[in-house]
Amino acid sequence: MSEASAKPGIHALVTGGAGFIGSHLTELLLGEGASVTVVDNLSTGRLANLPDHDRLRVIEANLADVLPHLGAEVGPVDEIYHLAAAVGVKLVMDKPAEAIETNVALTAELLTAALTAGPASAPCPTLIASSSEVYGKGTGEVFSEDDDVVYGPTTVTRWSYAASKALDEHLALAHHRDHALPVVVARFFNTVGPRQVGEYGMVLPRFVDAALAGEPLTVFGDGSQSRCFADVRDVIRALPALLRRDGCRGRVFNIGADTPITIRELAETVIRVTGSESEIATLPFSAAYPNGFEDLKRRRPDLSRIREAIGFAAETPLEQTIADLAEARRAEPEAAR
Repeated sequence: MSEASAKPGIHALVTGGAGFIGSHLTELLLGEGASVTVVDNLSTGRLANLPDHDRLRVIEANLADVLPHLGAEVGPVDEIYHLAAAVGVKLVMDKPAEAIETNVALTAELLTAALTAGPASAPCPTLIASSSEVYGKGTGEVFSEDDDVVYGPTTVTRWSYAASKALDEHLALAHHRDHALPVVVARFFNTVGPRQVGEYGMVLPRFVDAALAGEPLTVFGDGSQSRCFADVRDVIRALPALLRRDGCRGRVFNIGADTPITIRELAETVIRVTGSESEIATLPFSAAYPNGFEDLKRRRPDLSRIREAIGFAAETPLEQTIADLAEARRAEPEAAR
């Protein structure tokens, strides 16, 4: 993959930087020689995810409280990676109003702050994390960035998350068009790996935890729905590469892997890789989530655009990701799982 390393002395802001993806990105940036400021309220992130580093500053606070005073609190920044968001199907279904307000209001404020966040109050290159959920209930085999999208009715709670992330994208692209903000939108497809937890509905860590405990792996529905899983350590390398390339600004990019696997096959793979004797159980979606949930049969990204732009490829085999996640979970205290 074509990569552009951080220049010496670069200062990056990572919102949600103590979270699953954010902490891996923070480590990558520090390894490049950048100074990093993380803003995270630790609602889903953990300080234990971050290294003790002399070029890392962590502000434990709500992003909404920091943004009005960003210059005074953080100082000029050379890059912004906006990963703070309400994430996970369970969290979104349980607290839809909070998820919508977090995703839309925070992103709007962040984009406004980014217009003057750079050195000499210049616009700061900004990456906005979006989601494959934006594609809604499309029935295509493969999803491309310029595809039309179809959502269910507003009475179906699931689509509130998709709509909120789509609005984030509209806001980002409008700021690029109207104010020349150098912004890139990244649509994540099922990113997995060490530090991900199953508490908010993420399927792979939920399966791994069950396998390690010798408990049944619960597959929702019949398990024939398919997804494509990419290792977080592959995914985070693409983020600086996209943000630092002028030709990527003002554009949307799918990020992930494009090899599909059914959820039942995923459960079988977890059992095999971990050496577990767990069985597979099934549960109807109606029993797993509140009223207002719809599942999608398949979700596979078209990666042509990101391959052409930066030569991206998801290289880590899924079995390796599962093994590394299992090893990390075994090493954690029981209370942290």
